[in-house]
This record gives sequence, C-alpha cells and structure tokens, in this order.
Amino acid sequence: MTETAFEKLLDESLTTLNFEQGALISGVVVDLTSDWVTVHVGLKSESLIPRTEFLADEVDGELEIGDEVKVSLEAVEDGHGSTRVSRIRAMHDESWKNLEEALETGALIKGYISGKVRGGMTVDVAGVRAFLPGSLVDSRPLESFDHLEKTFQDFKVIKLDKEKSNVVLSRKAVQEDLNSEEREKIFATIQEGSLISGIVKNLTDYGAFVDLGGVDGLLHITDITWKRINHPSEVLNVGDKLDFKVTNFDKEKLRISLGLKQLTNDPWENIKDSFQINSIHKAKVSSIAEYGFFAELDSNTEGLVHISEIDWTNKSIHPSKVVSIGDEVDVMVLEIDIDKRRVSLGMKQCQENPWLTFSENNSLGDVVKGEVRSITDFGMFIGLEGNIDGLVHLSDLSWNQSEEEAVKSFVKGQEVEAVILGMDPHKERISLGIKQLSEDVFDTFAKNNPKGTELTGSVSSIGEDSIFVSLAEDIIGKIKNKEFKDNLPAEGDSITSLVTSIDRKNRQINLSVFALEKSQEKELIKENISKNKQIESETKTSIGDLIQEELSDSSKD
Repeated sequence: MTETAFEKLLDESLTTLNFEQGALISGVVVDLTSDWVTVHVGLKSESLIPRTEFLADEVDGELEIGDEVKVSLEAVEDGHGSTRVSRIRAMHDESWKNLEEALETGALIKGYISGKVRGGMTVDVAGVRAFLPGSLVDSRPLESFDHLEKTFQDFKVIKLDKEKSNVVLSRKAVQEDLNSEEREKIFATIQEGSLISGIVKNLTDYGAFVDLGGVDGLLHITDITWKRINHPSEVLNVGDKLDFKVTNFDKEKLRISLGLKQLTNDPWENIKDSFQINSIHKAKVSSIAEYGFFAELDSNTEGLVHISEIDWTNKSIHPSKVVSIGDEVDVMVLEIDIDKRRVSLGMKQCQENPWLTFSENNSLGDVVKGEVRSITDFGMFIGLEGNIDGLVHLSDLSWNQSEEEAVKSFVKGQEVEAVILGMDPHKERISLGIKQLSEDVFDTFAKNNPKGTELTGSVSSIGEDSIFVSLAEDIIGKIKNKEFKDNLPAEGDSITSLVTSIDRKNRQINLSVFALEKSQEKELIKENISKNKQIESETKTSIGDLIQEELSDSSKD
C-alpha cells in the first residue's frame, strides 16, 4: 500500500470516530516507563499520559504493553504535534457510579492513599479524590499513618456528595467487618494466662498494639520488659511476630491485655541475693535525666544514681557532665525497694569520702584556713581541704558586731581562719566559727561580775525607756528610766548600780539602782542586828557571871 493510500485510509477512519473534546475513546498501551504511559488512540500521533493516572488500573496488577484503556480526548493537536488525552477524566464518571453503588450496597472499593492532610488522609479512587478521616483510618488509635501512605487499601463509602465533590471513606469499618468472625473465635477460646501469637501492629508512647488475627491486644510499656524503658521501640519493631501471655481480657469491651516480660522469670524475686546492700558492681549507663542517671546492673535490672549521689562535693553538676550513655561505671547498691521495684545506686560511695577524711584528720577546736567561696543570707562557706565546704554561721562571725555589720567585713575569695565547732561526715556538714578565734570579753566580764555585783559606770546614752551605762570596753549595762523618776542623769554621769541579770543573747548587763539601795538597806539591817545581838550577848554574860558569883559566895558561908 502506498503512503498516499494509507493516508487516505487513515483519514476515512478518522471521520468515523468521535474526536470532539471530552469524547471517550479507546487506546492501546504501546510503551511504559516508571513515569509515563504511551497510548495509541488511532490518530497520527501517540499520546503521553502520566503513569500516576493509571494507579487505579494497577491495583490488581501492573499495566502491560498491549492493554486496552479508555481515555478522554482533550485535544487532537495541542500545538506541539501531539494528541492530548486523560485517563483520569475517562474514569471519573465511571468512578462516581461505582462509589454510588458502593454506598448503596455496602460493597468495598479500592483506593490509593496518596498523602496526608489535616485531620486525615487523601485517597484516590479511580480518579476521584476522597477523604479518609484520622479517626476512621484504623480500628485502633495510630501514632502515625506513615506506613499506610502510598499504598492501596480497601474502604467503605460512608458519605457521598457529587455536586460538592465530597467523598468520605472508612478503612476502620472494613477492618471491623473482617475481624468480627475471627474475634468471636479468639474470645471463645482465650483464657487468662494462656499463650497467644501476634504481630506488632503499632507502637505508641504507652505501649504496643498487637494484631492477634481478628482482634488487637494491648501490650503496655510496663509489660514489655522487666527493666525500665522510655519507649516500646527500644525493644519492639512494627511487624515483629512474637508469643505473648494473656494477662487480662474483657469480652464485653473486646479488650485483651498482653504481657511479654511474663514469659521470663521475674528478676526481682531474688534481687537481694544478687545485689546486696553496700555491694559494689559494674553498671552500664542506660539513660540520663535532669535528676540523675539510670544504670543497668544486668539485662533486667536497672538502678537510679540520683544527682546527690554522683559526687561528694558538687551537688548541682548535671549528670551529662560526668557520664555518657554506654559508659561503664562503678556503683554501690544503697537501697532496694521490692514493692516499688526501685534500686537506688551511688557512684560517689565508690570513691574516698573527703568529709570522712577531714573529720579523721582534724578535731573540734582546731584552727583551719580556707577561702571564702560564697556568702549567703545565713553565713559564709569556706573552702577546706578535700574540696569540701565548711559553714560559718552569721552568729559566729563576731562577738560584738551585729550579723549584718560583721558579714560586710568579708568578700568572696578572701582567705580566713576559723575554728572547727562541729563535724558530721554522714550529713556532710562542718561548722566553723571566726569569732571563736578571740576571747569573748562579754563572757569574761559576765563570769567575773555575776548577778548581785555592785558596778559603777558612766551614762553613755539615754533612751525612751532605759539608760545605757558603759561598764567597760564593749560592755553595756541597762537601767530602766522609771528608777530615776524625774531626776534622770545626764550623759557622762557616774552611776553605781547592782547587776540584776545577764542577757547573753543580746550581750547586755541589766542593772538596777533600786536593787542596790535595797541591798544596801539589807546590809545595814544585818549590821544593826548583828550589833544588837553582840550587845545582848555581852549583857547576858555579865548578869550570869554575877549570879554565879553570888551563888558561889553563899556556899562559902
């Protein structure tokens, strides 16, 4: 056949076909790539169609060369010498008919989950865009939908509005229908404590959902392993096929609780035999937190090294500055709480205790030197040997100055001397005193001048209620104003009074002129009584002597 004759025949065939825009025509697949499908529709040029438009055709098998497909004609000549057709448009009307039928009959339809959107996922149903709400993706809550994206799934149509192009699907309904029969079989035979096989379906923060073949079981994170884990993914993977123990089930609520750790012996039953209190072990750092770090004593036993048990001297250091995950460290078992399944560990206990060393090398009353490390509202911390701190309370800074005034005499970094007042290595406390380096003049004065002592001093100041008398250097006495009535002395006047009490807390001597006068009166009375007794005694002796003498003379006669 000549070229002219072929062209004539082709022109005749074209006249018999409907090549209006939007017309539905048949074509044959003549070439395939991963991205494009080449279709011959009987025209002079072949048409390229994106392979994504044939996703619905490839649900049950891949597209092949020679397959006949329906396409919608968009343009016989697109300006580039090509015929432009669409597979999606050709399928669109047919797809809506299938969706309407599926909604009416409850039949299943296949769709391609093309991506994620707010609130759910988008599904391509033979060219029709549908919405799959997140709540209808699965019969169980899923942490992620990623594993379903770009996959073909079966769905039920639950809402349809062609005018608004609104299609809502449910994958959950399909699962529930498929699982109902199997679910009944499982609950008919299941028993608490029995073994059951399943496939890990989904991982969440609180555990894992396991497909038991018709019903899902929940494996709580605490039932995965005897040791503490932060997430099920540390032990499990989606798709793992494992045996589980049924720990609990509820037929009415269709709930099954599973256990994995229950298939092995409980390490806590004999833990105290393996890890005795105060015993030292090698442990592997498994995780780090703000409050400390966890370390594995063995594959099933983990303990906490609290931040306070990491270092003897640095209580605020972050655990990450000392250890890293995977480090092997020496730890001491401090406490085991079987009921709470907790093991308390200490790392500092495996090192020399500087507090104990200091207490062994020093005694109460010893004078030590150190640098002022910090000044607080209650005192000063002094750095001592072994990188430990001793506390000088504000009350132990000075005998004479107020606490506020005394602390102003010191600055951070200043080297000072102090006296050891107390040591408690178990509580990690050392008490120091600076004022104790010198004699307490008040205490000495008070011992030498107890209650009832007569003292003379000069008026140093006059207050509203009291007169203050200087008795010696840094020694002040106080007399109430009312003792002088309207004749108050002036500053500098000399006053003699009696010590009535000693206020050691406020370091003050309480005085009284009245008490002195009364004391003097008592002394005067005592002197008069004593003199009278002496006179009386002398008188009584003379009369007695006379009588005795007279009796003696009469006996002589």
